[in-house]
Amino acid sequence: MPAFPSPPAGARPGATPETAAAVWQVITDMYEAYSAGDRARIDACLDPEATVWDSATAGLLFGKADLDRVREERPAGGEGPVETGLEPYGQVVDVFGALAVLRFWLRVDFAPDPSAGELRPESVRNTAVLQRGVDAKWRIVHLHEDVQQPGGVPVGDH
Repeated sequence: MPAFPSPPAGARPGATPETAAAVWQVITDMYEAYSAGDRARIDACLDPEATVWDSATAGLLFGKADLDRVREERPAGGEGPVETGLEPYGQVVDVFGALAVLRFWLRVDFAPDPSAGELRPESVRNTAVLQRGVDAKWRIVHLHEDVQQPGGVPVGDH
């Protein structure tokens, strides 16, 4: 196996286990809140001026007002495939002072469709930038969602 050069010192600082867990907790809290339909808890994970590349929106969202506009444009519950679970996993955390860069995957599962049968899960690659505030809480200041495998379609469809 060929040897690969080591990254330059400081290029990937990593994080202490405690800090990595605190950063990851923001993400797991956000998705638990999403599953519970608790918008206030979701928003508590986000800086009010956060930017978001939403997986279902072409443009960059700037702050809570933009995010709320996109939320209101989304289909109402009962329309389209029914989500049955979210699983964030595969996290990689690096901390640079009061900033953290988090890379992770999100799997979205769907209930079977009565007419089409089993539906394919969605696979989303994510990058989040978090900032530790003066209150010592980590909040997302940027989130980039990138769908790698669209879900909610019959398993046999490509």
